[in-house]
Amino acid sequence: MLYLLAAVGALTVAVLLWRAFGAQAAGVTARRERGVAAPDDDPEFLRGLDERNKKAGEDPPA
Repeated sequence: MLYLLAAVGALTVAVLLWRAFGAQAAGVTARRERGVAAPDDDPEFLRGLDERNKKAGEDPPA
């Protein structure tokens, strides 16, 4: 019974260490942080809209 408890404890520690350090090395958290920005959060998209509006002679929305 003691060996079973030690094995479960070791497995738990290994999983916790992998989630804390291994996921970052695999790029899981980087993908989550980078993600896909919504158009209204993307500065490059907003800059392009502003340039198109200036070319078309439209006033920016209020």
